[in-house]
Amino acid sequence: MPTYRAMNPIIFKTSLTHATAALVVILLFLKGAVMPATAATAHDFSFPSIDGGTIALSDYRGKVVLLVNTASKCGFTGQYKGLQSLWTRYRDAGLVVLGVPSDDFGGQELDSAGAVKEFCEMTYGIDFPMTDIVRVKGAAAHPYYQWVAADYGGLAMPRWNFHKHLIGPDGRLADWFMSTTGADSRKIEQAIEKALATVAAK
Repeated sequence: MPTYRAMNPIIFKTSLTHATAALVVILLFLKGAVMPATAATAHDFSFPSIDGGTIALSDYRGKVVLLVNTASKCGFTGQYKGLQSLWTRYRDAGLVVLGVPSDDFGGQELDSAGAVKEFCEMTYGIDFPMTDIVRVKGAAAHPYYQWVAADYGGLAMPRWNFHKHLIGPDGRLADWFMSTTGADSRKIEQAIEKALATVAAK
């Protein structure tokens, strides 16, 4: 009868680890949760739109984007009013306000993109672009947020709803603001005006 040699346990364990890692990468890729291999700026990412279709951040190249993870039932939800005001005030100068609904913090988002859209339009008159509901933290976070964590560290990541990222015209984070910094704060206005000045200078 043929004889079989037992595989070296170390080699077997290493092979199993590599196979498991490969399987995880494949599964994440199939779910669309893997960052582009050459991701360098926010312009390398896109989001599903609340209206259907896709919002490509590359379409905002040369503009300033205030990207905010939002929720409809949060103590900070009233900041939608300030976000709409910023959009109305600065959009002609090159600002895009982008709402990113998420249920990651306190389960405070509505059950569907349609419900979120109706709530925002009816309650706050929102007409700036918004994405579908996405994950913003953890292993299943949208690739944009994985990139932020990798390139800018944990301080730039949302800790609650209405965390704000200010993306410069080159696609890099120019600044970020905690949920407690209101959308109508002078601090955010000054940061937006500073970023817009670089747009006007070109």
